[in-house]
Amino acid sequence: MLNFGQLVHTVQHNCHISDARYAGEFTLCVYLLKMREYYRWEHELPLTRELPRHDVGSWLQEREQLWEGLESQTFALVPLPTGPVDPFQSETINAALVPHGYAYSAGYGRFHKPHFFLGRLVRNEVRDGCNVYVTACEYARDLEAPPAMLQGNNIFVRQESVRRFLWEKIEERHWNRNNRALETALAAYDLSHDLERELTRLTEAETETMVLHETGEAIAGRALGKAWEEMLLALPRRTEIMARAVRDLVADCVSTIPRLIDSGARPSLHFLFGNFSGMRRQLFPELLAAYREFAEHGSTCALRSAARDGEQRWLETARQMLDLFAAHGEDAPPRIEALLESAGNCSGTETKARHA
Repeated sequence: MLNFGQLVHTVQHNCHISDARYAGEFTLCVYLLKMREYYRWEHELPLTRELPRHDVGSWLQEREQLWEGLESQTFALVPLPTGPVDPFQSETINAALVPHGYAYSAGYGRFHKPHFFLGRLVRNEVRDGCNVYVTACEYARDLEAPPAMLQGNNIFVRQESVRRFLWEKIEERHWNRNNRALETALAAYDLSHDLERELTRLTEAETETMVLHETGEAIAGRALGKAWEEMLLALPRRTEIMARAVRDLVADCVSTIPRLIDSGARPSLHFLFGNFSGMRRQLFPELLAAYREFAEHGSTCALRSAARDGEQRWLETARQMLDLFAAHGEDAPPRIEALLESAGNCSGTETKARHA
């Protein structure tokens, strides 16, 4: 018989160990923002409620004290009716949990931080050869809660984290009026009159976008092979960020953008480019210019063409990165960065497209 309380306790314990080891990797500002969001989740506070500063401060100190005693501990085995299982054996664990209406995930995110979570399963389906798990309520999670992740052949989309991410974007609109793509996306929802209902609609729409992106990641992964993940593990932080941006571009060009166009999901296209920033924007400003054509004139022709060209361009770039790593090993990162700076060609178009 499944002991759900023990299961939740164990998964959360492993989350605490991961946080104890990796929380210090964040900048202070990012760390404090994530801790505030973590406090809200742990105390089940509504997104609209202001957090009590004193209570958050006391909780933060207590959490850091807890972490001090956990950093050197090993991850606990996950208790199942058939016996304890290694916490990274997600498929074995899900085989036991899915029939009970739960989904579990364990894997590595940015900078190799382990992520664990346990949630209530909303739906489970197969898309593009991938097993897709969509969850709602989360019973256990770590400090950083990525809304969507690809792990092997499994895609996990966490709607509680999706909803929180979207709420942050709604809040961002109040102080960043220059993001016209985000403004256009959110204008499709009547958030001022029925926030809960419209936020649920937005969550469902962007859940689909995240599934499309992760299936694109899977397609890219099949094209690049296991050598890509091995390379990521060996790269320093800056180069890893650049490499992940390249694979993100492949995923969006091969799957997210053309499929959103095909389905007529225009608000989701606007939302995608409302979050098209950082390294992706620097590497591929031409895609942003194509979006601007769509935003101003309504035609998706330039956007579809840019995605088609981008698929080939960034897959070839990714393969060149693998070649450099195979040839130069630990001396490859500067060469990879030089390759991407050349491939980005980001001086002229970015200036024209930065206000999209």
